[in-house]
Amino acid sequence: MDMTDLARLQEEFKSQLAEVSGPQALENLRVAYLGRKGKLAHLFSEMGTLSREERPKFGELLNQLKRFIERAVSEKEGSVGGVDSDFSYEDPTLPGVPPRLGRLHPITQTIREIGDIFTRLGFEIVDGREIETEFYNFTALNIPLDHPSRDAFDTFYTEQGHLLRSQTSTVQIRVMEKRKPPVRIIAPGKVYRPDEVDASHSFMFHQIEGLMVDDRTTFSDLKGVIHLFLRKLFGNHIEMRFKPHFFPFTEPSVDVDISWGRGWLEILGAGQVHPAVFEAVGYDPKKVQGFAFGLGVERIAMLKYGIKDIRLFFENDLRFLEQF
Repeated sequence: MDMTDLARLQEEFKSQLAEVSGPQALENLRVAYLGRKGKLAHLFSEMGTLSREERPKFGELLNQLKRFIERAVSEKEGSVGGVDSDFSYEDPTLPGVPPRLGRLHPITQTIREIGDIFTRLGFEIVDGREIETEFYNFTALNIPLDHPSRDAFDTFYTEQGHLLRSQTSTVQIRVMEKRKPPVRIIAPGKVYRPDEVDASHSFMFHQIEGLMVDDRTTFSDLKGVIHLFLRKLFGNHIEMRFKPHFFPFTEPSVDVDISWGRGWLEILGAGQVHPAVFEAVGYDPKKVQGFAFGLGVERIAMLKYGIKDIRLFFENDLRFLEQF
């Protein structure tokens, strides 16, 4: 074995490569030269018969030949195609493997279900920004800086003085600024409050706020809409009650409870829009009236699906999510 053997082997390979016309023939040629029992493997195994002085030079030339053959085979593949186009291991009669399909998150499912109910009642679904100013999150909603109820709506602030909205009521303000009555909207989205995370609280959750404004909307309209909504959502058997409450942006205000299990459970808050809110958006409170309501999506989903811990919604555990 000497240097002329390598040159002769390279010319032999080039001659055989020129005759290759299909992918399987190319694969056979590659195995003949580069396979575990191929010609180059045989030459590598015989390097032990060379003198110590000859081995480095011969080894370097042998590696050059190997790289040449690898590069030539790779370039040839571009013209003859892959092996599978000429020799396939696939059985076209076998059934296909269906892709794994995802599904909507239970929160998304709940938002869409609620949205579908309200759109049938003539409400429009609108979206809004999550980063807001104090005016839209507090002031325009009749929650001034020194108002005692402000603590309940506290949120996260940025260094530039903006904040993460603590309620989607901000969307109502922006819509009323741009539109004249009548207005009939719901605003779903994420809200943020610095609550301690436990089984029933999270620093981020989803809320849906509703608003209806025109020149004749009354508290009776509010009760009628809420009755229709809750019965459509939970069934005609559901019992509900309205009890007085306080919200700075509505007057009068109520909490709406439903009979659940052995007692009553608060499900949403509502009321007639406060005149101060109308004034903040440029509406004349003597000419328009309306109602607003708000509910937490997670609470609705937990009731509908029997979920005991709000944290399950956000842990991305497929064992939980695949149930919906």
